Amino acid sequence: MTHPLENLDPGQTVQVLPRHLAGAGAIDPRTVWAFPFDDGWSFAQTDAGTATAFSPCLRLQTTYDPKPDQIGKGTWTINAHQAPFTPPTWQITFDATTPVELLHDVHTELLDLYLEDQHSDRDRLMQDETAPHEAYTPLLTRGWSHDVKTDGTQTFLTPEGLGGVRHRYANSSSREPAWRAWGGSPTEPHWRAHFWSGTPTTLVAAFTASLISTEPLHRAVKDVPLHTRRALYVATPTGKQPHGTTPVAPAASHPGLWPNPMTFPAP
Repeated sequence: MTHPLENLDPGQTVQVLPRHLAGAGAIDPRTVWAFPFDDGWSFAQTDAGTATAFSPCLRLQTTYDPKPDQIGKGTWTINAHQAPFTPPTWQITFDATTPVELLHDVHTELLDLYLEDQHSDRDRLMQDETAPHEAYTPLLTRGWSHDVKTDGTQTFLTPEGLGGVRHRYANSSSREPAWRAWGGSPTEPHWRAHFWSGTPTTLVAAFTASLISTEPLHRAVKDVPLHTRRALYVATPTGKQPHGTTPVAPAASHPGLWPNPMTFPAP
């Protein structure tokens, strides 16, 4: 069967699922971060594209460092500090090939935690009490597999096997991420994310919730990774007309079921 993307103009826009196979999308640090830059948050960007933002208290720093010629195309990094100008207490890193919508949702939750701490006597940025199961239970409800090993790790894989989340639930070390995630083949992932020990589980939960969301992502056909295209579910495209005559199927009418590769579950 011919996949719909094979008949479309490379510049045509489509809506696709699952999110972990959609490709990065349009990268704009200001849109990804969505911080209140008119209310004390700082933003700077070089001519080369490297961008940095700081919270008013200087405890939070997030950066985008593009490296177009490298695997992963660069890095998004979140650093949290117990006090300004001290070594990071925890860190999150994403390949620049990570879907920007996932990044946006994590940074939105980061801002919520920051604002909550400003108006309470809590410090959830450093002492979050969210249980790990809140980050991984939603994966199981979406049909992800679960494998627990005696080395202290548990791994959750997507139904089609082209994405996963790994949680180090025991023997956690600051030298290793407490959570890892990837999209694409496990041996050659299109993107990777690392949440280091000490990272609020609330942020991991925001990431996994975005990862399994059934809201499709808008992508130009040329920006969708080639090696995983046949695992995508495509909605009715917009913009330019397809090269061929094969139509793209409409959205499925049964939201909890995965349809054939020409449709996606309704949000």
